[in-house]
Amino acid sequence: MKFKAEIDVMPLDALLDPQGKAVSQSMENLGLPEISNVRIGKHIRLFIEAGSKEEAIAKTEDACKKLLVNQIMEQYTFEIEEA
Repeated sequence: MKFKAEIDVMPLDALLDPQGKAVSQSMENLGLPEISNVRIGKHIRLFIEAGSKEEAIAKTEDACKKLLVNQIMEQYTFEIEEA
């Protein structure tokens, strides 16, 4: 079976996010002072051949931990659905 994983990777809350800070500061200049504390991350979509949803979840976890996410600086969440 084929599954689709939608992965969101964000900087850890305790770490400075320079891109997010720059965007937050620019919001006031754009007339949007009510927007603050912007955090910028990345979104990854991938497809997995697996025998079950549980296997697809395990493979996605493995990919995140081994390659896609720097766990020292980032956190991640994902959702799996049949493709």
